[in-house]
Formats: sequence, structure tokens, C-alpha cells
Amino acid sequence: MKKLFVLMMMAGALAFGFNGNAIAQDEEATSGMENDTTAMEGDSTDVSDSAAVEDTMPTTVVEEEEVVEEQGFHQIVKEKFIEGGWEFMSVVLICLILGLAISIERIITLNLATTNTNKLLANVEDALNQGGVEAAKEVTKNTRGPVASIFTQGLMRMSEGVEMVEKSVISYGSVEMGRLERGLVWISLFISLAPMLGFMGTVIGMIGAFDAIEEAGDISPSLVAGGIKVALLTTVAGLIVAVILQLFYNYCVSKVDSLVNQMEDASIALVDILVKHNLTK
Repeated sequence: MKKLFVLMMMAGALAFGFNGNAIAQDEEATSGMENDTTAMEGDSTDVSDSAAVEDTMPTTVVEEEEVVEEQGFHQIVKEKFIEGGWEFMSVVLICLILGLAISIERIITLNLATTNTNKLLANVEDALNQGGVEAAKEVTKNTRGPVASIFTQGLMRMSEGVEMVEKSVISYGSVEMGRLERGLVWISLFISLAPMLGFMGTVIGMIGAFDAIEEAGDISPSLVAGGIKVALLTTVAGLIVAVILQLFYNYCVSKVDSLVNQMEDASIALVDILVKHNLTK
């Protein structure tokens, strides 16, 4: 009996120990798996964070480069202006400002001087048929533009005959054409003056380069580069000003030519209307 009890105790102890070891191994395996899962999640989180950082880095770099470029353009222009020499670059800038001011004033004036000549001729003819010369004068006086001014001068000589009307229209047309061309000579002056100042700066820069070579007694790129740089900057500035003002000048000249053609055609039409009115009367 005692032997049976001892055998049972030994079997129970062995079974309990085996189960305990199995449970311990299971717990260690489970904890190991949890640790591996946690590590994997941490690695994936690190990878995702690094990927997110890498994704945001190019955009940030591009935005910073754009800001640098936007700010750098004005800074570069300022630096080049100073490097070109303020004596000539300032005068070239003044030529640009004055030329643009006169060009804008001429463009506004010429556009306001444009008149619908067909409508004006129809109104003058209706006024002549209904109220005579005085009514036609009121129509032309209330209309803006050089064509209407020419019509007014012609109608004022109506009592002296059609021939005097024609002479008056031609004479006053020359006066109006001179008014339209006023200011264009100054634009032309600045177009010629800006490149001349640029070339003058070029010559002075080259003289400075040769003076530096003479003082050093040797031809070195670093010595010549400064003078040549000044020469090129002043030349470029003068040419840019001339190109900009030339565009405005050509537009103003074409507009003046168009208005002069309108005045000539309208004057011929006015004389025809007056002749027709006299014959009808």
C-alpha cells in the first residue's frame, strides 16, 4: 500500500512537472511571438514614418528652391544694376521711365482721339437736312476727336463757298496731324540715347580693363573680367530700354497714320456732303 501511494505521488509529481514545463514553454513562446509582433509593428511604424519624411522632403525642398528663385530674381537685377555702374545705369533707367511715361500718355490720347467717322458723317448729313449748317456745327462741336474739329472748321467757312471749306479742312488737318505727332520725337530721342549710353559704358569699362592690365603688367582673366562685365551690363541695359520703347513708338506711329487716313477720307466725304446739300438747296 505504501509502495502504491509512493508510486502515485511520483507519477503525480512527474505529470505536474511536465505540465508546468509545457505551460512555461507555451508562455515563453507566446511572449516571444508578442515581442516579435511588437518589434514588427515598430519596424513598420519606423518605415512608414521614414517614408512619410522622405515624401515630404522633396516637396519642401522644391518649395524652398522656388522661394529662393523668386527672391533671387529681384536681388540679381539689383546686383547687376549696381555692378554696371550707377553713373550710366541710372541715366539709362531715367530714359526708360520718361520714355514709358510719354508713350503711355500718347497711347491714351490717340485712343481717345479715335472717332467713328461713318456715324459722324451720317449725323452731320441729317443735321444739315433738318436744321442747316448751325445744327451740323452743334453735332461736330459735341463730338470728340480731330475729325470732328476739322468738320467744325469747314462748316464755319460754309458761307464762303465749298472751295474755302476744302482749303480750311486741308489747312486745319495739318494742324491736327501735328498735335497727334506731338511727343513722338521725345520717344525717338530716348530710343537713340539709351543704346548710346550703354555703348559709352562699354567703352569706359574696356578702358578700365586695359588700365588694370597696364598697372599689373600681366594679362590675367581676373583683372579683365571686371571691366568687361561692366561693359556688357551697360550695353544690355541700353538695348533693353531701346527695344521696349521701340515697340511703343511703332504702335503710336501706326495709330497716328490711321487717324490721318481717317481725317483725309472724312474730309473728302464732308466736301461731297456739302456740295450735295448746296445742290439740293
